[in-house]
Order: sequence, then C-alpha cells, then structure tokens
Amino acid sequence: MSLIKLLPSLLLVASSALHATAATKTDVVTAAQSGQLAARVKAETQRAWQGYVKYAAGHDEIRPLSKEAHDWYARPLLMTPVDALDTLIVMGLADEAKQARELIETKLSFDQDIYVKTFEITIRHLGGLLSAYQLTGDKKLLELADDLGTRLLPAFDSPSGLPYVDVNLRTGKTRGTDSGPAESGTLLLEFGTLAKLTGKSIYYDKAKRALVETYKRRSKLGLVGATFEVSSGQWTSPDSSVAGGIDSYYEYLYKCWRLFGDTDCKAMWETSIKGLNAHVADEVRKNELWYGHVDMNTGARRASQWGSLDAFFAALLAVSGDIDRARRLQESNMKMWRLHGIEPESLDYRTMKALDASYSLRPEIVESAYYLRRLTGDGRYLSEGREMFEDFERWCRTDTGFAALTSVVTKQQKDSQESFLYAETLKYFYLLFAPDTALDFDAITFNTEAHPLRRTWKD
Repeated sequence: MSLIKLLPSLLLVASSALHATAATKTDVVTAAQSGQLAARVKAETQRAWQGYVKYAAGHDEIRPLSKEAHDWYARPLLMTPVDALDTLIVMGLADEAKQARELIETKLSFDQDIYVKTFEITIRHLGGLLSAYQLTGDKKLLELADDLGTRLLPAFDSPSGLPYVDVNLRTGKTRGTDSGPAESGTLLLEFGTLAKLTGKSIYYDKAKRALVETYKRRSKLGLVGATFEVSSGQWTSPDSSVAGGIDSYYEYLYKCWRLFGDTDCKAMWETSIKGLNAHVADEVRKNELWYGHVDMNTGARRASQWGSLDAFFAALLAVSGDIDRARRLQESNMKMWRLHGIEPESLDYRTMKALDASYSLRPEIVESAYYLRRLTGDGRYLSEGREMFEDFERWCRTDTGFAALTSVVTKQQKDSQESFLYAETLKYFYLLFAPDTALDFDAITFNTEAHPLRRTWKD
C-alpha cells in the first residue's frame, strides 16, 4: 500500500496520540465556564429535540442522518418523548416539555397487540412516566404507568419467578427464556415506586422476587453468570463481570436500599460487592483498576475486557461509599476515552486495543464523572466532562441531533440516535456542569435509564 493511501490512517493515529497527551493536563473549569457548558448542553438538547419533533414526532426515535422516523415495534410507543420528558423539565425547557407531554397524553397507548422487551420498557417507559409524574404531579402520567405496570405483570409468571424476556401488552402472553441478571434484576426501582405510589403491593412483590431469585443463584464466590434459562433458572453461561447483561443487576441491589430502605437489598449488595472486589477486580500496569471477566464458580480469569457500558461502575462504587476505588476506576474510564478521543464499545484493557470500535452515544462514563463531582467536589471531573463533551460534539453532532459512530477510529457516523441520548447522556452532561440546585442529588435515586425517582410516599 502506498504512503498516500496510508496517510489518512496515520493522521488519525497521530491525532489520537496528541489528544491523549493533551488530555492528561487537567485544566481548571471555573464556575463561569461550568455555567457556560451547562448552557451549551441545554441548547444542544433543545436543538436535538426540535430535530425529533420536525422529522419523527409521535414515533420512537429519529434517524439523525436520513432524517427518518424509526419505531422499535409495529406500533410506536413514543420512546423519545417518554425518555426525554424529565430531562426537559430538569433543564427548564418548558415549551419542549409541554410538547413531550402533549405527545404522550394524546398519542401514547399501551393497548397494543405487540410483544415488547420487559426490561427495556420498564426502565424507559415505566421509569420515565413515574419520574415525570413526580416532577409534575400530572396524574395522567401515573395512570399510564399503572396501566403499563399491569400489562407487564404476566412477564413474572414463570416457574422460577424470573421474568420472561418479552410480554404482549394486550394479551399478556409471554415468550423468551434466554435471559440474564440485568433483565431479571433491573425492575424493582420502577415497580417498587409504582407500588408505593398506587398502593398495589403486587408490583413490589413480583419485582423483588425476581431480584432475589437472581441473587439466590449466585455462586459460592458471590458471583452471577451472564445468562440463564428463565423457566429453570439454570445458568447457561458462567461468565461473570459488571458488563452489559449483568451491570444494572448490581446497580439495583444498592439503589433499592437507597430508595426504599430495603435491608434485604443492602445485604445482597454487601455480599455481591465483596465477591466482585475479590475476584472480578483486576489491577494491571501501574496500579490501574479494571473489572474484567471471570468464571463465576472458580474465579478463573476469562477476559480482560472493559467497555462503555461497564463505565457506570465507578458511579456505583462512589455512591455506595467506595470513593477510592471509584476514583481509580474513573481514571481507567478516561484512559479508554482518550485512546481515540471518544470511547469504544469495548476494549482489551491489557493490550489497550479496541474489541468493538463502535460508539452508541452511551452515558455511563459521564454518569460516573457526575457522581464523583457531586460526592467529592473535585474539579477534575468538570475538566473531564468538558473534554468529553467537546469530543462528543466534534464527532457526533449532526444538523438534527447526534449520531452514533460505526468506529471511534475512523469517526464514521451511523444513522442511529437512541432515546437514552435525552434520558441519560445529555442529562448527565447537564447535571455535571449545572449548579447543584438543578436537582437534589441526595433526595433522588436514578434508575438505570437516569430517570430520577424520589421517596414521596410514607410507608
């Protein structure tokens, strides 16, 4: 291959290397600059929302390059308005929040003969509706959440109590038995909040049983595997990590203690984090902390893999009180980000080579920066946030919103903008830079889709 043909690739490598070198210098972000960054995030959110309204209003998502509407299922469930509403409210975008509420109240119906993903619809729709209700007091939103909760309940009617992957919203029929801890253990924040707000204890009981049944299947090391068969509850993969498919199971063990004061969840968390720190945590090079993949039964190392979804774990460590590990893990997160000036979906942290070079606009690394800034007051996390936001704008911005990347190496954009852009990524960027009064961190618990829930009930 000629030098001329190689030149673009060489320039990309050189650019990444320069970015990584420059980014190690942490510049102080002043209060005024932080406010300006919050205003920029707010303006970008408003612009992206307007792009959705112009080209995809009433549908689940917008395709940001083709400017076409995209729906998850045969009937739209307004994924973007539901996911975006509490973010628009928190940012004070009143006109846009009004548009989202009108779309939801006039177009959203769960009386649809379609199978939906139990996990995804719970964290996005149930979480989003409940959060928006708590922020607005609009009982129509709670009524929609209650209707959805009722339609999702048949998913829990398996022999093991572990939920089926899919449930038909109209018929209650279920399907899908190849599941994992995240899908079974990431339901109690939403169903528990619904139970507290409606007085219907069945919601809490069903979701908690699913969480407990997942925990009961842990190994002697206190670890869970990647996948199981729903009916029997038997593990089909012993691969243990904090990666996608398992991640938010651990998150909800701690957060259900935080939101509900459920001591069972606290005990399950304490057992689980000991197992993770003892067997999954991995120290490499000069005191770098990562969490890789091991066999749940033996603890044998299976892979040195980390990725954009795993990056949430620094936030979870921080909020649960382990600031030291959280700080060290966020340093690893930033090393991943700086490898190419934006994070890959996954990499081998021993070789620092991308295993999956795509980028899906994920929020987890920003989430961890936000938690650490709020819990430590350390300005370095504002600097990291500015660095990430500027990279995010540079590579992902489109004239209608933001596009995922097929590769963080080439920076080629992909025609995809999932609704969590609004629910999580833009929200965490905003909260990172905004004054602490923007949202009472101590009073709320974010579900895994970053919908803030608060204890507004009396037990």
